Amino acid sequence: MHWWQSGVIYQIYPRSFQDTNGDGVGDLKGIAARLPYLVELGVDAIWLSPIFVSPMADFGYDIADYTGIDPLFGTLDDFDALLGRAHALGLKVLLDFVPNHTSNRHPWFAESRVSRQSAKREWYIWRNGASEGGPPNNWLSEFGGSAWEYDAASDQYFYHAFLREQPDLNWRNPAVRAAMHDVMRFWLDRGVDGFRVDVIWHLIKDEAFRDNPPNPDFSDGEPAYRALLPLYSTDRPEVHEVVRELRAVIDEFPDRVLIGEVYLPVEKLAAYYGDNLTGAHLPFNFALIETPWRADAIASLIDRYENSLPPGAWPNWVLGNHDRPRLASRIGAEQARVAAMLLLTLPGTPFLYYGDELGMTQAAIPPGRIRDPWGINVPGLGRDGCRTPMPWAASALAGFSTAEPWLPLADDSGPCNVESAGADPASLLNLYRKLLALRRAHPALAEGSYRPVAQSGNVLAYERVLASERLLMALNFGSKTENTDAISSTCRGTWLLSSAVDRPGGPAAGPLVLRPHEGVIISLG
Repeated sequence: MHWWQSGVIYQIYPRSFQDTNGDGVGDLKGIAARLPYLVELGVDAIWLSPIFVSPMADFGYDIADYTGIDPLFGTLDDFDALLGRAHALGLKVLLDFVPNHTSNRHPWFAESRVSRQSAKREWYIWRNGASEGGPPNNWLSEFGGSAWEYDAASDQYFYHAFLREQPDLNWRNPAVRAAMHDVMRFWLDRGVDGFRVDVIWHLIKDEAFRDNPPNPDFSDGEPAYRALLPLYSTDRPEVHEVVRELRAVIDEFPDRVLIGEVYLPVEKLAAYYGDNLTGAHLPFNFALIETPWRADAIASLIDRYENSLPPGAWPNWVLGNHDRPRLASRIGAEQARVAAMLLLTLPGTPFLYYGDELGMTQAAIPPGRIRDPWGINVPGLGRDGCRTPMPWAASALAGFSTAEPWLPLADDSGPCNVESAGADPASLLNLYRKLLALRRAHPALAEGSYRPVAQSGNVLAYERVLASERLLMALNFGSKTENTDAISSTCRGTWLLSSAVDRPGGPAAGPLVLRPHEGVIISLG
């Protein structure tokens, strides 16, 4: 079994993890200083959101140099030191690879826009306007407005799926593919353990640039870009050849991993594993973020996902990231404990988002402090609230920095911090620590098969089985006590863990009664 199958991956948003130079922004030395915390937590790998040279129009997702570290975060030497320190502590390190687009300040784009005859003109997507005037087609930017920007000097438009400062690369051009493969090799040669590939399903666009059709389910109040179905601008059949080539580069190096960001239904997600599993090792499964937080909906999702996976494909689960509102704000503090038990006991690789182990909530960002361009362009959709600084201590600046942080701290950063939570046996942080320790002590949780047991009312129960070991998970998604008659007959064994700290240990037998918002793990005899 590979490390990325049995391991747990922890996402760090570098700007918000730990500042060491007093500028209010997190940095690589800060991450290195906090690695012992992650070892104690019990994760196996860290994934860093972009740290490359960038004008920061989209906070690092607009890259101007793929092989340099932005001075805001430190130097290449600082990165090498972080990588070496992480490996010495037994932690893997993954980087965020953003191949769909560059910054408009990248030298490639500067050369591309010099003229229509530029040697790098075909490295980006340039098109003539429509015959009747205006953009080449109706494609929309996810950050608002048309996805086409007019360039008066050459009388053509360039395509940008996101900000106009983020022109899309032309992945139909073999020279682009070769250049990006070399970027991957640069970091893999340094010892990086793999990549999370940003918006991998965007990489190839329709060759004929046909208009996207209207979305029949669009309703007022939704973001404007959802008015069209991105049929011709994303998830094109040819993208799987591109993913296969990315995987081939990864396979040049031993025991590395390729993770693809794919916001698609699980039935479509499966295609990104590739024919004969030659695509991404782990196409991201975001379905838990979007599924109603009910036992029946989640049971149905698990079944659909398991049934959609190609033979031999390894699953994965995500409950939070830098683009979505904080987990504890979406489902409530009490259910955040149930969510921890679900995430860390489902079959496959779990991904944790920094601070979710503390129960960090979505911060309310005052209008004058909004930094996210999406939130500026499309009010109400900003992502700043889930990117606020990690609270390490019960101090004025939460131990994050000695200066005013780049984003304000969440309102709950007083009681919700590593120092206070670590000292509280009943804290969510200590529940995560216990769950992660259980995964290491019981291989069935990391490697075992999944067996549904029952879904009744607010209760979901399933087993993880490996050889002679059988572990039962029973989770109460409701606010009332549940008598779980449907699973009591199987409940003969030993209590391993409850999300409620006052649940006694020892033998488990007889009727299983779950208290409100309680999850339990029982080793079956």
